[in-house]
Amino acid sequence: MGIILRNKPNTIAKRRVLRKNSPTPEQRLWYFLRNRNICNTKFRRQYAVGPYILDFYASEMQLGIEIDGDSHFTERAQEYDSNRTEYLNDCGLHIIRFTNKEIMEKIDSVLESIRIFIISQNPSPLA
Repeated sequence: MGIILRNKPNTIAKRRVLRKNSPTPEQRLWYFLRNRNICNTKFRRQYAVGPYILDFYASEMQLGIEIDGDSHFTERAQEYDSNRTEYLNDCGLHIIRFTNKEIMEKIDSVLESIRIFIISQNPSPLA
């Protein structure tokens, strides 16, 4: 794949709006991801890769985290998400998806899944 543009200037306004109006599950996960709280990994919110904006992104791990709300469960949305994930994988990114329900009801499991992925990519991260 050619050069992938990240955080293009024409996405700044949209990314700001998404951050300002983030749903409760995103806010909740961000509370745990920010300030290098998980394995000393830096995460960014609303990070653009090509034509897409990821909910969360850790560049050193090439890891994108997506939170799927109810709108993601239609057939059309699932096809879109599948194409999106394929594009991002082709860019060399790993994508982990969680549902709103998982974030709100099973945050410890979500955080553990993220930790396990990070440790699998780098066997000696800081806890």
